[in-house]
Amino acid sequence: MYDLDVSWDEYHHSIEQLAENIFQSQWEFDRIVCLARGGMRVGDILSRIFNKPLAILATSSYGGEDRQTRSKLAIASQITMTDNRMGKRVLLVDDLVDSGVTLQQTTIWLRDLYPEIEDLKTAVIWYKACSQYIPEYYVTHLPHNPWIHQPFEKYDRYKLSTAARNCP
Repeated sequence: MYDLDVSWDEYHHSIEQLAENIFQSQWEFDRIVCLARGGMRVGDILSRIFNKPLAILATSSYGGEDRQTRSKLAIASQITMTDNRMGKRVLLVDDLVDSGVTLQQTTIWLRDLYPEIEDLKTAVIWYKACSQYIPEYYVTHLPHNPWIHQPFEKYDRYKLSTAARNCP
């Protein structure tokens, strides 16, 4: 297995490619639900490109000191959105699909909580071959299942200086 290092330019270009893939499919949707944390940037940009309302669902499945240890999936008890209407067609986005557990379980969670959903599709930048869940939209299929280092991960280890912490 190898690692895949992604720059900010590559990251943003991939989101634009994902938007193009969705647009080319001609599928119309009412709302975007992004999975926090990894899917937040993807969801935000797609929400701006498609001019669709964004909802945020917090999930967590990785932990440990290196944030690379898979653990039990935790799903927030509520979704955050500015209105109370989910819509009939929902696009669920995340940054990647690894095992597939997160997308599979959040799809079930959303359908249970919002029975008005008639059509729900998923979109990610990276789709790993080890996934048991196949997203409807993705940019890159990764047959060798690398660990992906995204450009914002440097903030997982970022240490503020003492001076910065003492500023008024």
